[in-house]
Amino acid sequence: MRKEVMIDASKCNGCLSCTVACSAAHIPSGDPLEALLTGEPSRIAVYSVHGKAVPITCRHCDEPACVNACMAGAMQKNAESGRVKNENTGHDCIGCWMCVMACPYGVINQREKEGRSVAVKCDGCVGRSVPACVESCPNGALTYGPVNEYAETKQRQAAASQVA
Repeated sequence: MRKEVMIDASKCNGCLSCTVACSAAHIPSGDPLEALLTGEPSRIAVYSVHGKAVPITCRHCDEPACVNACMAGAMQKNAESGRVKNENTGHDCIGCWMCVMACPYGVINQREKEGRSVAVKCDGCVGRSVPACVESCPNGALTYGPVNEYAETKQRQAAASQVA
């Protein structure tokens, strides 16, 4: 069963541990300080909405608009894992930004790579059993598991709130 990063914004305090861990997970050394100093972009963002911290990351859509919009074929969805990524796919991002315009969540950013701007987005932390953002979250605002398990937990919480 496919696992997803699920977000409970009510538990997020805006500490940005997830963004630092994400950046560090995408450099060879894995060092958070080096990631900050080199400007490695995070693939998760935390926004303030009406004074509340809200994490936003790629939803790895079943029918991703970013993949359909990518003229270079760099943005691809792995049929087995369900992850959408554009790095190490055999095609290079050409920086046309069609994926950015097509993404309904606005989670594709840009970074400088070898002297040119390319798209960068969450890849689900390929090679890790749990994405770095989830592993680093001190409040449990980010969890990783099957969607139905997350839904069951939310249902139990909603039911408990009705009798409390």
